[in-house]
Amino acid sequence: MASKSNISYAERARRHDNPVVKKLFDIAEKKRSNLVLSADLTTTRELLKLADNLGPYIAVFKTHIDIISDFDDATVTGLKSLAEKHNFLIFEDRKFIDIGNTVQKQYHGGALRISEWAHIVNASILSGDGVVEALAQTATSDAFQHGRQRGLLLLAEMTSKGSLATGAYTSASIESARKHKSFVVGFVANRALTLVEAQTRATDSEDFVVFTTGVNRATKGDPLGQQYQTPEAAIGRGADFIISGRGIYAIADPIETAKLYQKEGWEAYEARTDAKAS
Repeated sequence: MASKSNISYAERARRHDNPVVKKLFDIAEKKRSNLVLSADLTTTRELLKLADNLGPYIAVFKTHIDIISDFDDATVTGLKSLAEKHNFLIFEDRKFIDIGNTVQKQYHGGALRISEWAHIVNASILSGDGVVEALAQTATSDAFQHGRQRGLLLLAEMTSKGSLATGAYTSASIESARKHKSFVVGFVANRALTLVEAQTRATDSEDFVVFTTGVNRATKGDPLGQQYQTPEAAIGRGADFIISGRGIYAIADPIETAKLYQKEGWEAYEARTDAKAS
């Protein structure tokens, strides 16, 4: 798969034709941040407080909205307001995986109203390409009120120990992304996927964004099999955006810690591109 990781965000934004990716790179450049905050909190109050406190230092705020015990209109309006206030995108880590008809209802409508407020969602193709086709149909239909302001990440790899998201599965994720490139903006992966073989060849203009999870400066793993790497290591392996959660908000001073991750992620990005000189 082609990689544009040695090119600056500004130049990639200029070349890209996807509005979500353009906005994502623009935010990164303006805020000098490639940090995605993973907010695995369980109440609306905690979620919105974290988004408000750390919003100035991040490019993307990642939610697991189905663990919010008191989800309601205040959750949605609060997230949308803070995304506007602090200039970040919202990524709902829903990992859609069901049959097409079901995921369409889960994404657009339903109790969580995900398409209304999440700029980016993700999916696994374990159930086949139909899940991506279904989400793409919904998001690109004339009746979809958000136009082209929504995007999908495919879960190509995972950082958990013993993950089966490898080999043929990862290759199939690339094939699906190429088939639906107007909606698929990139991958959740542990590295640039340049060495992964696929049936179709990359075009010269191909530029899928890579989000890497499991970024933590303080530890190499947790008791439940999560495996961590530093911001510098993740960017060095090809991540465009680094995802960190407990390594930031569970620390005594989350704001200063977020600033540190922001600084290290940005410096690692500059080191692999000519961004510093441009």
